[in-house]
Amino acid sequence: MRLVKAHGYGNDFILVAAADAPEQPSPWVRRLCDRHKGVGGDGVILHAKVAGGVSLQLWNADGGLVELSGNGLRCLAALAVREGWAPAKHTVFTVSGPRPVEVTPLEGSRYRILTDLGPAILRSDEIPVLLDPPRPRVADHPIPVAGGTVRVTATSLGNPHCAVFVDAPLDDARFASLGPALERHPFFPRGTNVEFVRVVARDEIRVQFWERGVGYTQSSGTGSASAAVAAIVNGLVDRRLRVVCDGGTLEVTWPEGEHVRQVGEAEILFDAEWWSTSRS
Repeated sequence: MRLVKAHGYGNDFILVAAADAPEQPSPWVRRLCDRHKGVGGDGVILHAKVAGGVSLQLWNADGGLVELSGNGLRCLAALAVREGWAPAKHTVFTVSGPRPVEVTPLEGSRYRILTDLGPAILRSDEIPVLLDPPRPRVADHPIPVAGGTVRVTATSLGNPHCAVFVDAPLDDARFASLGPALERHPFFPRGTNVEFVRVVARDEIRVQFWERGVGYTQSSGTGSASAAVAAIVNGLVDRRLRVVCDGGTLEVTWPEGEHVRQVGEAEILFDAEWWSTSRS
């Protein structure tokens, strides 16, 4: 079985043709993503060539099927152009809907990609979060967690996110406590990705990521965009900004009344043959 390893700012993925995946992928995904007994990755992307572009199905490292990854989407878009499956401008079809991309080759196996991430989803019942009655926005909302109260701004770009604004980076202990507690909090019926956001300037934020089904990640595409949306909703930044992650910097724009757009890089690292017959 052929596989390809790629990453977006340290958020790494294993890309495999959907036709080669087992009928029940979860145990196989966990094995592939194991950093000691497998290839190592934050997730597995199953892909196929389709009319107008490529399809993406994402499985997180814990073996769970999820909606979308902005970094993973860029990795697949880069591979589609490199392999000649699609032109520079094409569409990546996800569970959350089509996402148009424009791919520009850079030096070596690096690519710069503009992604239309679609509209920001702000209604509480569409994110979803448990609020009755539903609200048009969930901004600076207090929830009890980890022995205290945290104020969250919840959003979605096809997958659920919550942003927590902080004055300084979280230390390792606080990050490891709050991240999983928020990820699995009953307020989020489908779980949530978590962003700890520090506003640096009107055009820049710094973010730490706890990703649903993965844990700490060096960056997150939809997480970066969702953190930017949350900061805009709270009036803390302008509508064009840099999102600085541990793994690199992405650019996000959200003109009023328009879709969220993101520019970032992806790098294709290698392709290989998976020889193991074990799928668990």
